Amino acid sequence: MIPSPDTIAAIATPPGRGGVGVVRVSGAAVPGIATAIIGRALAPREATVAIFRGGRGEPLDQGLALYFPAPRSYTGEEVLELHGHGGTAVLRLLLARCLELGARLAAPGEFTQRAFLNGKLDLAQAESVADLIEAGTATAARAAARSLTGAFSEEIRALVEALVDLRMLTEATLDFPEEDIDFLRAADAGGKLAALRARLARALARATQGALLREGLTVVLIGEPNVGKSSLLNRLAGGEIAIVTPFAGTTRDAIASAIDIDGIALTVVDTAGLRATDDPIETLGIERTWAAVAAADLALVLVDARAAGEGIPAHAAAILGALPAALPRLVVHNKIDLAAASAPRVERRDESVAGEARARRHVFLSAKTGAGVDGLRQEMLAMAGAHEDMEGTFLARARHLDAMRGAERQLAVAAQHIAADPPPLELFAEELRQAQAALAAITGEFTADDLLGVIFSRFCIGK
Repeated sequence: MIPSPDTIAAIATPPGRGGVGVVRVSGAAVPGIATAIIGRALAPREATVAIFRGGRGEPLDQGLALYFPAPRSYTGEEVLELHGHGGTAVLRLLLARCLELGARLAAPGEFTQRAFLNGKLDLAQAESVADLIEAGTATAARAAARSLTGAFSEEIRALVEALVDLRMLTEATLDFPEEDIDFLRAADAGGKLAALRARLARALARATQGALLREGLTVVLIGEPNVGKSSLLNRLAGGEIAIVTPFAGTTRDAIASAIDIDGIALTVVDTAGLRATDDPIETLGIERTWAAVAAADLALVLVDARAAGEGIPAHAAAILGALPAALPRLVVHNKIDLAAASAPRVERRDESVAGEARARRHVFLSAKTGAGVDGLRQEMLAMAGAHEDMEGTFLARARHLDAMRGAERQLAVAAQHIAADPPPLELFAEELRQAQAALAAITGEFTADDLLGVIFSRFCIGK
């Protein structure tokens, strides 16, 4: 993609009324626009108090004007920022004046897109701009800021450089086939590849943690009626989100609440109790329960701690058996405050599921009193793959993870080739090339134009 020659303008602050609003302009026409609105040339990178004037010289607003000459600006182009009052009408007047002077309305994300195209940011950094704006927790914001400063990109570039070195070694070997095997062994190509795969695995683990910070986790509460699902939702959310009554079947629809546990955003979904019923409304609620299960990242299967002592009642076992095989699940024994000789705790048991031995986690708690709920929170995070120190993570996106996993698969095949006797060096070299292309797409070194269009179209206007 080639940067557009147009000058673009947009309101860079959120809609609505506020103390300050910003109109941002970028492009070659900025000096002329600034002179027309301010009445004089602006000193670079200095805040200038000025009256912003319309086409007939009438005052539109008064505020601060900032001029950033190319290439030392956010976009790499001439940039003007007009900081005025945050009323909707006055900002629209300022924007209209910029458009009247030759700018056009910016598309969503076009300022950051130009920063990428002009080499001010790589693609991963550009994406982290949107992630920082959208971060829902302090931990996610700090991870996005790390990516914006280039920490993620530096790790990817280090991996690419190691791949390039290995490719150079391999390509040089292909030029002298009579010495290829001894040359590769002497250069320890296998050891270099093993070290590269280990580093990629570590980077992928950190990126996977970052994806959890960015996307959050959807947790579904499932079980028979009246086992305390709504009470647990209220306890986790810290408020009366769902109606709680002693009557079975009170919840007829899925009720979701967003919560934050140690910097991880979770959406907890309370669902209709599962039981045989002729009630058409309750039947519809049960259908929505299973739809919520299909979209969940983790299922909490609630049972009444009084129903089967320390075990799992038959109906709960049936629910566990009906869950998607790949869906992680926790068995939550609720109402321990009413059960005899039961204390809040977490257990890991080896149990037979469909004839297969599996380790399953059990949490004993009381949603009513809160006893054991902290243990549940930590188990939920542990099953999601979260750990105590999330500060070193990269706020990765799904496309980053796909690219890294693709490179990981290609390097695994490359390892099989180099271990063969004799090694098929052409195939080995091709796997290295594909792995490099996958990683380079993360920072935008090799990225299709249509993908760039999709990425930046999801930004807010003005950024």
